[in-house]
Amino acid sequence: MSRSPPWLRLLQVLGALWTAPNTLIGLAGGAVGMLAGARPRWSARDCAVVFDHWPWGPGGAITLGNVILHTGADLGIACRTYAHQAGRCVEPMIRLDDHERAHVYQYLVLGPLYLPVYLLCGGVSVRNPFERAADHYARHGHGWWPR
Repeated sequence: MSRSPPWLRLLQVLGALWTAPNTLIGLAGGAVGMLAGARPRWSARDCAVVFDHWPWGPGGAITLGNVILHTGADLGIACRTYAHQAGRCVEPMIRLDDHERAHVYQYLVLGPLYLPVYLLCGGVSVRNPFERAADHYARHGHGWWPR
């Protein structure tokens, strides 16, 4: 396993500081979820604290800064892209952890601006370029920033 270059680690630390308000919201949500059985763990691959078995929501995951709130037991499950779910095309399944990792990277760039920009771009829908970019990253391993 190769280590990240020092400049990339520095950018990740600066991004984590920049998005700390979002991370605090995620940690608060995870802490409340722990009262109902959520289990926290650190995922170095995803640069996030993952709360598995988070008890609320329709299923899947939501990312808040460097926190992923996940309703299932394994974030590495296969899921459909937003475009596939919306009937726009047929695409192969993606991994949920890859999709959510793209959102972590997006948060590292936009910090506290992420949530308002994300909502202005359409929220949780196929119209949102942040969701399409996360799906693209999950399919191809690159391109997590919206085009």
